[in-house]
Amino acid sequence: MGRIDPTAWIAPSAVVSGDVTIGAGSRVLHGAVVNGDTGPVAIGEDVLVMENAVLRGRPDHPLQIGDAVLVGPHAHLNGTTVEDEVFLATGVATFAGARIGARSELRIRSVLHVNSTLPPDSVVPIGWIAAGDPAELFSPDRHDELWAVQEPLDFPGTMYGVPRGTSMREIMHRQSERYRSDEPG
Repeated sequence: MGRIDPTAWIAPSAVVSGDVTIGAGSRVLHGAVVNGDTGPVAIGEDVLVMENAVLRGRPDHPLQIGDAVLVGPHAHLNGTTVEDEVFLATGVATFAGARIGARSELRIRSVLHVNSTLPPDSVVPIGWIAAGDPAELFSPDRHDELWAVQEPLDFPGTMYGVPRGTSMREIMHRQSERYRSDEPG
């Protein structure tokens, strides 16, 4: 299992569970959830995880955060690799298999899609979506162009292990069973 460095600090109202490693000088603020129950989470040194952020590892996509990273309030990082000195603003969402290059910045409510790679020193503007490998940037009004890049990235297969077109009833049944193992005995 993971390890929390003695110089790291976790707020009393934060939740850290499962296989989680937190490096020296890192801080997990109030209301944040760092969930390593279904896959490992590794947080480097001098990382700030702000209020109400959700960080989750996955069995086939660990969450790995480098050093000197800011994870903004209400951010959601799921099975992503984040290199050093990255700024993730309020409400950022990243998905399984995504990779964020060093010194990049994802601005407020931006998204990095599944299996997408954001090169080092990149900026994703407020509310924009980055998708592909290497990632292309899309404003929210360019849905058709985004879909052409996003569809082959296989969101349902990567996130839920099902082919596109699987009913929500089936997906949610599988998710319910998956999270059943998190329930107390």
